[in-house]
Amino acid sequence: MEPRSELAAERHARGYNCAQAVVCTYADLVGMDETTLFKACEGLGLGMGGMEGTCGALSGACMLAGLVNSTGDLAHPTSKGSTYALSRQMVAEFGREAGATACHDLKGRETGVVLTPCPRCIEIACELVEKTLFSGKDA
Repeated sequence: MEPRSELAAERHARGYNCAQAVVCTYADLVGMDETTLFKACEGLGLGMGGMEGTCGALSGACMLAGLVNSTGDLAHPTSKGSTYALSRQMVAEFGREAGATACHDLKGRETGVVLTPCPRCIEIACELVEKTLFSGKDA
């Protein structure tokens, strides 16, 4: 798979929030239209709207884990555990690479020291999505 982090960066530069930039970059691979994904991810940006929650880029990566891995079987939802494992792996790796997973920590809101700027968070999230969810798949 060709890395798509530049496409995500372009979306972010056009005004997409971090979650939207990541998720919409893979719309074709999850069989969903970009507009729906854009709307669904809007509340995840800026650490879920107030810098207090998880980084939007990472939240978007975890959203993609469900879109890629879930069986979608409403009567017998059996894929949660394996989806959680994918998300857990990406969260751990993101934290190691970026230095934190919460938006306010990444942006240094309390310390004044930015650990990882948004463009790099988006790049890390894309790398993890491609490695964890789409490794070995052509796209």
